[in-house]
Amino acid sequence: MRESKNWTQADMAEKLNMSVGGYRKIEQGQSKADHHKLERFAQLFDVDLLELMSLGDGHVIFIGDSNHSLCNVIGSSAEIAFEIQKLQMAITHKDETLNHKDEIIDFQKREIARLEEIIALMKKAGDFN
Repeated sequence: MRESKNWTQADMAEKLNMSVGGYRKIEQGQSKADHHKLERFAQLFDVDLLELMSLGDGHVIFIGDSNHSLCNVIGSSAEIAFEIQKLQMAITHKDETLNHKDEIIDFQKREIARLEEIIALMKKAGDFN
């Protein structure tokens, strides 16, 4: 994309406010670009970030560390679809677990209210100190 704009690596480095050596390492795959740099690349080339991340050979870039700041290339679109499906299943399971937890909490709140009523009645009858 850089070459299609007739930009040198020095031009890119300047536009990204980084050293030529640092930019060269990203371009050669020796260094990883953080999410902010990827967004800047997309702006410079006037493309959507997802379009930029598509490599055109069935592979895409996956932002993959815990801080979402580094990018790595992972498998084909079929592998990515499978990973997405696994993540969706994990989210569904999490949602079901949270709903079940809420049901248990509601049940326990009702049980506490009933027990408090019983205690109040026992106190009123003098059976409970």
